[in-house]
Amino acid sequence: MTRDKEFEKILQEAEDPKNIGQGSQALPRNATPLQKAKYKLCRQLLSYQMKNKLTDQEMRKKTKLPQNELEDILFYRIGKLNSETLIEVISRVFAPCEIEVIIREDKNLHARTV
Repeated sequence: MTRDKEFEKILQEAEDPKNIGQGSQALPRNATPLQKAKYKLCRQLLSYQMKNKLTDQEMRKKTKLPQNELEDILFYRIGKLNSETLIEVISRVFAPCEIEVIIREDKNLHARTV
């Protein structure tokens, strides 16, 4: 598929009324640590796909996920994602791998009561 045809296909999908509100989602302003972790895991998987120039079909094989669940990851729909599932998917794609959790106390953050 040529670049122009590929771009046209993406544009048509983006403009399709059934896909409105289905695009990438931003990290919430006051994201929780779990939301931030999920976001970073999604970013790792999308970066892997882009770096290796893999199609969604190739990613489905690697992740063993159906298309809709893969899209939830690739479009950062963290509200729909289970952290355990994300970790399992990361383990499949990057095997062997190790996932670390870093806990940092941020002195600049403060709680606000509204």
